Amino acid sequence: MTEEEFDAFYAASFPRLVGQLYALTGDHGEAQDVVQEAFVRAWDRRASFLADGAPEAWIRTVAMRLAVSRWRRTRKWLDLVRRNPPQDRVAGPSPEHTVLVEALRTLPEPQRQAIVLHHLCDLSVDQIAAETGTPTGTIKARLARGRASLARQLAPEAKEEARA
Repeated sequence: MTEEEFDAFYAASFPRLVGQLYALTGDHGEAQDVVQEAFVRAWDRRASFLADGAPEAWIRTVAMRLAVSRWRRTRKWLDLVRRNPPQDRVAGPSPEHTVLVEALRTLPEPQRQAIVLHHLCDLSVDQIAAETGTPTGTIKARLARGRASLARQLAPEAKEEARA
């Protein structure tokens, strides 16, 4: 089968085969995937493809087998997940974390960026300056101002005043 013949065969039979596999799988995207995979496999043996006598039946059979294999794999995975649910649940944020995030949100964005990159991402002042395209002195000033603002917001007496 020449490339042009294969292209014509593909164009004529792809929509019909997708419709048939959609009826089997109930998922249009899955039907397109398995039919496409079947055509890829047919392309690899296109020299002897017409000798089979029923190329569309061959594509349909391969696509159906692929769909069943995918369904079995998915079912096995779901059974495994149901039998072995994840043991560790991710804990929610601690009260301290929540307070810190709220305090960080009050900072101007350049100060917040400098604080996060320096203290949470462990970047040096020089690395932050290079990454942001900002002079080193400006980064140092942003860090100092951001720390001072956070210290005022997170100080024990500031928390007590906010509660009152």
